[in-house]
Amino acid sequence: MKKLLIICGLAMLTFWLACKQQHAQTNAQKVQAYQLEQVKMADSAIKKLKVLVEQDAPAPAVQQACKEARLAYKRTEFLAEYYTPLTAKGINGAPIPVMDDNDQHRTDQPEGFQVLEPLLFPNCDKANKEELLTQLGIMIPSFKRLAQLTQSQELADAQVFDALRLEVFRIVTQGITGFDAAIAQNSMAEAASSLSAVKSVLAIYQTQLEEKDKSLYKTLLSQVDKCRKYLLSSNNFNSFNRMQFIKQLANPLCVSLLKAAQTLGVNKFPEQRALRADAPTLFSPNVFNADAYTSSYDAHSSPAKVALGKRLFYDPILSGNGKRSCASCHQPQKAFTDGLVKSESIDGKSHLLRNTPTLLNAGLQPGLFYDNRVAFLEDQATDVINNRNEMHGSLPAAMIRLAKDTQYQQLFKQAFTQSNALTEYNLRNALGSYIRSLVSLNSPFDRYMRGNNKQLAPAEINGFNLFMGKAKCATCHFTPLFNGTVPPNFSSIETEVIGVPAVAGIPGIDTDKGKYELRKIKLYEYAFRTPTVRNIALTAPYMHNGVFKTLEEVVDFYNKGGGLSAGGNLSNLTLPFDKLDLTPQEQKDIVAFMKKLTDTSIVGAKSY
Repeated sequence: MKKLLIICGLAMLTFWLACKQQHAQTNAQKVQAYQLEQVKMADSAIKKLKVLVEQDAPAPAVQQACKEARLAYKRTEFLAEYYTPLTAKGINGAPIPVMDDNDQHRTDQPEGFQVLEPLLFPNCDKANKEELLTQLGIMIPSFKRLAQLTQSQELADAQVFDALRLEVFRIVTQGITGFDAAIAQNSMAEAASSLSAVKSVLAIYQTQLEEKDKSLYKTLLSQVDKCRKYLLSSNNFNSFNRMQFIKQLANPLCVSLLKAAQTLGVNKFPEQRALRADAPTLFSPNVFNADAYTSSYDAHSSPAKVALGKRLFYDPILSGNGKRSCASCHQPQKAFTDGLVKSESIDGKSHLLRNTPTLLNAGLQPGLFYDNRVAFLEDQATDVINNRNEMHGSLPAAMIRLAKDTQYQQLFKQAFTQSNALTEYNLRNALGSYIRSLVSLNSPFDRYMRGNNKQLAPAEINGFNLFMGKAKCATCHFTPLFNGTVPPNFSSIETEVIGVPAVAGIPGIDTDKGKYELRKIKLYEYAFRTPTVRNIALTAPYMHNGVFKTLEEVVDFYNKGGGLSAGGNLSNLTLPFDKLDLTPQEQKDIVAFMKKLTDTSIVGAKSY
């Protein structure tokens, strides 16, 4: 009997402990509950805006309600973008149509806050009421969907901290630039709202953090509060000191968030991705992984592949006439460009269609050529070698020549493990591996961001602040790569329609229709990939057609309104903003900053 009672008692204790464990929420579950509450608040805020529009409320009240709804959404953004990016895009995606990735005959129309914004700001016209209600009717179900997806999503501590860090990166690269609030210019308040979510989530982990490191949680709260205070103290979008915010406030917060994840042991990410999960800041050395942009694990680089690729790059053996190498048009001393408006064709009778782009950091982007027609460097190599105007070669013919060279035979065997190493794909992969090694992220700007305060002068710092703010450069040339690869995931790349003139100073758009030529889709007419501004002091002339000889001309073009000033009255312009009203000194400062993006450590590489 006694033994039976003991067994029953143990069973009841086990059942009680199981029930207690079942009802005890994990930190990740608490974060999920917090997110659901914030989504509910954002849903209420957007519905309030709809009611005010229906009631023809005064314009200031409607505008304020829109701002409050965006602030509410920003508190959900870190997890919405991380776990449900498609739904997040529907709520706060770019206000331009995009082609459906799965159906090139279908164009997805923009929706969300960025579509509402021009209908409400700077002036709220009651003539827009019907369109406003239509857009709000599209948006409201997105919040319901966000709640449903959040409810069913299983969160993990590692992903929560990863999402927090990515949100700070998003603030640095997009939030403070006005990328998604260009007209209302409420960016600083929205960034502060995003950081309030960071603070609330950190509070959930307070006990565990203090058990591991008593001072770390206190440091994190202080850093978040300082960031928010600095953001909220600025009521002028153009004068906001972005350099000071990033370097003195946001970067230290990113470092501490990483330390918190490491302290809790939730910082391990085995998957390959472009931005390394252990990157302390966006400006730290080796923060990008070029192998994330390959098609498979087998395509990853190795020292032997890079060495082989470098030799092939400088060898005219790949061309049809044996006289032109890759380096003929991509010269190291010119940042792997050639300094020409357009290169001569291999027969010397004509010129190539477009200006030669730099290969520096070309491995850190998911789209290549000015029209983004290929995704991988291996395919770019095929295109160039086979192009009758560029190399006028053929891969089979090149392989026959390479097979007769004993040195190449040995280099291929060292680089590739299969028995038959001399293959067309291995040739392409070797070239791609070499180009992926051309990472150029050690300019004076980078060294300044890493702590060397002597690298930038006050005018150059002001140029950075203008680039990131008033001049709107950073809404297309995203820091820190300063190209169109979209942060903070760096997994997609933008094309823009800016209306580049055919001749500098003369109205008339260049006849090259860019990405349109690939699929004849009106949306892509005159669209070109956003190139990098890094090493731009070495890559003149500029634009896809080489129309501008100097950086001063480029800045002047944008200052006067971009394509609009060139007579580019295109229906699909993606930068239809008015004049920037930059002063002559401000224009000089922007140019001075861009010149500080020059990294000569690779530019001076010697050829064979």
